[in-house]
Amino acid sequence: MAARDPSHGLPRRTFLARSALTALGVGALGAGARIGQAAPSRPEGGDAVRPSTGGAGSAAQVKARRPLGKTGLEMSDISFGSSRSSDADLVRYAFDRGVNYFDTAESYGGGDSEAAVGKGVAGVRDRVVLTTKTSCEADTTRAELERALEGSLKRLRTDHVDIYLNHAVNDLERLKNPAWPEFVERAKRDGKIRFAGMSGHGGRLIECLDYALDHDLVDVILVAYNFGQDPGFLEGLTRSFDFIAVQPELPRVLAKAHEKGVGTVTMKTLRGAKLNDMRPYEKGGRTFAQAAFRWVLANPSVSGLVISMTSREQIDEYLGASGGEPPARADLELLGLYLATAGADYCNHGCAECESSCPAGVPVSEVLRTRMYATHYGDLAFARAEYASLAVDASACSSCTGLPCLGACPHGLAVSRLTTSAHQMLAQPSLLSI
Repeated sequence: MAARDPSHGLPRRTFLARSALTALGVGALGAGARIGQAAPSRPEGGDAVRPSTGGAGSAAQVKARRPLGKTGLEMSDISFGSSRSSDADLVRYAFDRGVNYFDTAESYGGGDSEAAVGKGVAGVRDRVVLTTKTSCEADTTRAELERALEGSLKRLRTDHVDIYLNHAVNDLERLKNPAWPEFVERAKRDGKIRFAGMSGHGGRLIECLDYALDHDLVDVILVAYNFGQDPGFLEGLTRSFDFIAVQPELPRVLAKAHEKGVGTVTMKTLRGAKLNDMRPYEKGGRTFAQAAFRWVLANPSVSGLVISMTSREQIDEYLGASGGEPPARADLELLGLYLATAGADYCNHGCAECESSCPAGVPVSEVLRTRMYATHYGDLAFARAEYASLAVDASACSSCTGLPCLGACPHGLAVSRLTTSAHQMLAQPSLLSI
């Protein structure tokens, strides 16, 4: 039976905001205590969090490096994501402040991001961990994978990558393709990759991760993980309204990976990026982004996180959360407020509950992910590029009544309005209204 709506006629977002602020006086403090207890200064199993030795001359420094599973590699706890950057100078700026892990992919910027990372780490290649990605589909051949790797190596100016990932996996058939393990075995033997794994953030992520872990297909995983996906945080936020945890099994799978010695890197940790919306509420030098990072890093199953870094100011802010400090009450207040007020157009990664309602098969979560890059991150060019790469777009939504998906989102999003907006904004450059 559905829980009774206690909002008494208030607009849903207004009610959620008030509930969150009220609950944060008691409930979230309890959650914070649990998080603090579950996040010792060193990961489980005795793996010490070692102090960083890279970078100098700035208050913004990486303060800790963490073991990446049983690979023998260590990564800066907050690391460089290059999906929206092709700036080699920014790569070097991050390195000079202790960042030693750089994440990229052949598809980012049409290869420009790989080229920038390669240029940025020139001369210090032996002091960094390079991760890049390619998409191995259900019918991709080993020869195609080998060509993709060679292209990445050339752009990265190196003879090997430390970690090579099967990109954005959301289909078991992709993991069952025998070409991938054959390719990985040969590439490892030839010294062109050291470790392999998968990345993912779709609705079938848990199923794919379980399969990959059970079949020993991964040395490292890269997964979407943030405070809004964990029932432990939502439980402490409010008792008077049922927030819905997206992928509630994700903490279990992260722990499973940790127990198997698989390195676990997280992404999408900001749950969108409406950072400016939170500025009026940030106090004492603590920011929302730092709070979100502290929360993720408090999970002992997490090796570290990657975040898109597009300016020196961002890097300085983000590295302020490095070092393993557990989230404080002020951090939890910011997270609760963001969750309650900044999600009117945020499609939860890995939900996909509404997609079965669409007769046209529109991949709603993927469409709204691309929209997020424009509306949250302010990166219209990247959003359009990502939208153009979708096998199915939201063009069907423009002529649809919106009735099939009406009420289909368990989080209350107006699906049809948002997907139509995405198509207008991203498929037709002359229509930029949000």
